[in-house]
Amino acid sequence: MKRVTLLLIVFAAVTFSGCSYNELTAKHQNVKGKWADVESAMQRRADLLPNLFEAAKAAGFNEQEVFGKISDARAKLAGLQNQPPAGDGGARSPEQKQEIIQANSALSRLLVVFENYPTLRSNEAFLKVQDQVEGTENRLDVARRDYNQAVTDYNTTRNQFPAVITASIVGFAEEPFFEADEGANEVPRMDANDMKSDS
Repeated sequence: MKRVTLLLIVFAAVTFSGCSYNELTAKHQNVKGKWADVESAMQRRADLLPNLFEAAKAAGFNEQEVFGKISDARAKLAGLQNQPPAGDGGARSPEQKQEIIQANSALSRLLVVFENYPTLRSNEAFLKVQDQVEGTENRLDVARRDYNQAVTDYNTTRNQFPAVITASIVGFAEEPFFEADEGANEVPRMDANDMKSDS
């Protein structure tokens, strides 16, 4: 009885090795590895892009704040300069002169900050986000294509004779292709109003 069992095991090993079992196993593992690459690229996108966008948005808010302060300082200085003189003989009072000096000084400091402060570059930050979005989507596209190519290779091998018999006996099922979401064939519309802050 032991001899018959041993012969059946040897026969099964030879049969399965001749019927593509090892090849199916290798190609199935390749499909799993390629799918892991797709998930890794999607995780990279999920981790990276929101943080980059928030950093760019913060740079934009910082720049808007400086622009707002400069605009307010200019308006204040212009308002002070347009006030009628309140001093003796039609001249500006010492208080008016001091307010104009302070407003001019504040505007000068803000202009120096604007000209020299290195983080006032929201345009560069948003361009970096655009580059990272494009690069990330390209990586994801390559990973999806590689996955679909591995699935094609595996499914083709699985459905050929004699591998189809081995696949049926051992349980190698067909793998699904990565398919686009419904509506992905429509061109997305970008709306600049979506980028505006509600605050």
